[in-house]
Amino acid sequence: QVQLVESGGGLVQPGGSLRLSCLVSGTIFSLVGSAWYRQVPGKERELVAAITHDGITNYADFVKGRFAISRDNAKNTVYLQMSSLKPDDTAVYYCEVVGYWGQGTQVTVSS
Repeated sequence: QVQLVESGGGLVQPGGSLRLSCLVSGTIFSLVGSAWYRQVPGKERELVAAITHDGITNYADFVKGRFAISRDNAKNTVYLQMSSLKPDDTAVYYCEVVGYWGQGTQVTVSS
């Protein structure tokens, strides 16, 4: 069974940074792609960034130049480095791998 555990969310001031982590188990992590999504109440979940099994990345326009997705296959972990955070980035962030989802981690950007 595939399991994903996100961590690293929290409260940060505008302009600050956070790094989210997603530990993946139950699949051959090095052979699959992964992605980060986010969701705010009343809105659909939206793609933030994705990374293929061999490291090709893709970003939503609203995070380009501010966020970076990466992976460490030795640690079965995918990361989302978030910088220059804005209040509009406030959301629950979810990790996705082969159709499985983590429980989400709250990111709040506020002064």
